[in-house]
Amino acid sequence: MTLEEVVGCNITDKKMDTVSQALEELLVAAQRQDCLTVGVYESAKLMNVDPDCVVLCVLATDEEDQDDIALQIHFTLLQAFCCDNDINILRVSGLRRLAQVLGEPTTVDNNEPRDFHCIIVTNSQCQPLKCEALKDVGNYCEESRCKNQWIPYLSLQER
Repeated sequence: MTLEEVVGCNITDKKMDTVSQALEELLVAAQRQDCLTVGVYESAKLMNVDPDCVVLCVLATDEEDQDDIALQIHFTLLQAFCCDNDINILRVSGLRRLAQVLGEPTTVDNNEPRDFHCIIVTNSQCQPLKCEALKDVGNYCEESRCKNQWIPYLSLQER
């Protein structure tokens, strides 16, 4: 292994940890300000009504979701919509971690699993979301696009 590979790996790992932490902070801040929409269908409805208010689309899966064709089709459509409307997209793994960050139960009243597969962060014109983490995540998405990685990926770690 060369020096560039060793240094590059450490820098990349630190960057990923920083962005993961920024994403978690952003989701908590957005939730407090009622700027968060959780669920594939709920997110798609919101983007259809007011795509200009959406600043980030988080698409989350775990290994067991990789074979869910319906979910992958939804993701493809959401990704295309976000690209067409200049909305930052971030793919993440770690649905349990997302539930922990948002302080929400993983099931709803009738014991169905809660849908954390798509989370939308909105930013209204009258009450803008003021959060440094939003800038950090946005910069990460922009840097990834500059490297021809159109949909960046993060792995959220259990804590």
